[in-house]
Amino acid sequence: MDSVPPFPGQSCLPLAMVRQPPGSGPQTWPGSPFSPLTPSPAGRQGYDLLVIGGGSGGLACAKEGTYPVSHHCGTRWGLGGTCVNVGCIPKKLMHQAALLGGMIRDAPHYGWEVPPLVPHDWKMAEAVQNHVKSLNWGHRVQLQDRKVKYFNIKASFVNEHMVCGVTKDGKEVRARWPEGIEGALEYGITSDDIFWLKESPGKTPPLADVALECAGFLTGLGLDATVMVRSIPLRGFDQQMSSLVTEYMASHGTRFLRGCTPSRVGRLPDGQLQVTWEDLASGKKDVGTFDTVLWAIGRVPETRSLHLENAGVNTHPNSQKILVDAGEATSVPHIYAIGDVAEGRPELTPPAVMAGKLLARRLCGQSSDLMDYDNVPTTVFTPLEYGCVGLSEEEAVARHGEEHVEVYHAYYKPLEFTVAERDASQCYIKMVCLREPPQLVLGLHFLGPNAGEVTQGFALGIKCGASYAQVMRTLGIHPTCAEEVAKLRITKRSGLDPTVTGC
Repeated sequence: MDSVPPFPGQSCLPLAMVRQPPGSGPQTWPGSPFSPLTPSPAGRQGYDLLVIGGGSGGLACAKEGTYPVSHHCGTRWGLGGTCVNVGCIPKKLMHQAALLGGMIRDAPHYGWEVPPLVPHDWKMAEAVQNHVKSLNWGHRVQLQDRKVKYFNIKASFVNEHMVCGVTKDGKEVRARWPEGIEGALEYGITSDDIFWLKESPGKTPPLADVALECAGFLTGLGLDATVMVRSIPLRGFDQQMSSLVTEYMASHGTRFLRGCTPSRVGRLPDGQLQVTWEDLASGKKDVGTFDTVLWAIGRVPETRSLHLENAGVNTHPNSQKILVDAGEATSVPHIYAIGDVAEGRPELTPPAVMAGKLLARRLCGQSSDLMDYDNVPTTVFTPLEYGCVGLSEEEAVARHGEEHVEVYHAYYKPLEFTVAERDASQCYIKMVCLREPPQLVLGLHFLGPNAGEVTQGFALGIKCGASYAQVMRTLGIHPTCAEEVAKLRITKRSGLDPTVTGC
């Protein structure tokens, strides 16, 4: 690689050669289609499998391999990617902190003598960060135990069989920053930063979808949170459920600015931030003063720095995500992409982990199974959690026609809400089915406490092709919220009141 010049502004280290698996030849590991390692040219190392990226999918693929592999990652975070460092893990822990605040307010109803006002001091952030660091270290140990050679360095393609390690100074930004908004970069933070703040963010306007989760726990911690939404919240999810999510949040203190887009962020003499926005319907401009501005408008795949064009790997012209087929292969047959970086894949940890494991098994000849991206369960950890699996009502109608879809639904009241006299107006379940017997379940949507736990259980049945008739023959566990799924009897088509009465 001495003949390959460094990329502008970067130093290039000879890192690895990646060979395409030959069609025949001796095998080093049982069942592996790869050729045995051969001496590489001076300054280069040869690998049969080279994993670029330290996120959930990359780690799963590297750990699953039954032969020595190399794993490369360059990041200002530790190992684990978005989920561990700035996503699922810290988000769920801060969500839990907010839920505890609600339990403290409930406690007097259950006989506990609790002071009326118990403030939150943000000290939990350090505990959250320490847990994240422990997970980072755990991944390092697991890679070592599995004889995976790990390089904490940024990788870049030289050609379709060669990768070089790149050292690059500066902050790596993965969360998306808005364009064309004066002061956005200078005065705002992203959803990556909120979990690593040393002090409370104070009055905050989270801007966009993941903002619902952030605004939810900020409100629950006693902070003033405003969500600015340009179009619709939770795009891609069932819109009836989305409306109920935001209704609940609004009734519990989160302010919503709908149909608005920010145009400017500036700092006032007293240090506060002034945000100017426009109402898209009326064209009217308005301003507000905040302590922190949080941009939560999605994530950007870091594909440009990989120099994929040198390897002939195609990306989507708009999203810059990598185009893949059903087997995760790119336009270059021996280069694969899994997880958030792949076009059309759900930006969720479990699918990336499973795709990584299955890819490793196929590459070493242990399996031919492909990742199935249908019926992927997920949960939005808003104050009232929303779990779902399968099709939304809109998707089901679009795919099968309204006359062929039956929706069973119910408003219910969790037992935990009764003594504390909590409002349960938005606690709602609906099951979307084919109308023709035995009524195959197309989707399940659950809004209420512990939605992730409830949805995970029913996801197995739906993945296995459960019908409405089978769900109705399933015994519930009493008294739980989950049992309400097995008691759904009222259809939307009937027009009857779906409110559950009695126990």
